Amino acid sequence: MHRRHLSVPVSLLEALARLAESQGKSPEILLVEMLEQRLDPEITTEAYVELHERYMQEAEEALRQGDLTQASEKFWGAVVALLNAIAAVKGRPHYSHRDLSVFVEELATELKRPEISKLFAVAERLHANFYHGFIRSREMLEEYAKDIRKLVSILREHARSLGIIG
Repeated sequence: MHRRHLSVPVSLLEALARLAESQGKSPEILLVEMLEQRLDPEITTEAYVELHERYMQEAEEALRQGDLTQASEKFWGAVVALLNAIAAVKGRPHYSHRDLSVFVEELATELKRPEISKLFAVAERLHANFYHGFIRSREMLEEYAKDIRKLVSILREHARSLGIIG
């Protein structure tokens, strides 16, 4: 695949970063959401999956390095990106925290996996930790990471059944 480089004005990048922060999202997720209405759904779904995989790698690396706040946010981002991919394929809203929470409850019911809701609550706790820094123990974050990996495993299994992930 030929990769192109894009030169974006700093003012636009800063505006995107501010808007993403105000919505509690990563700039990349916000950008995909903004383009979703204009692009082929397959392209945006692929972008969400790529972000999911990248954020999982970055979360694990941040955890290894002991950067608890970055690990927390990257785990959250990985969950959100995968949920966005699944929701987009199903034609469900996924642009706000509320949308995601409602979608998670629907998935838990549909898949008969009530633990999805509880595991998503762990992801929400990690997202809050990014802003408030209340998780101070690496051991505790490693326990939360186990829950995130379990949630991701369930979601990836469902994504496979939908043909999102090979």
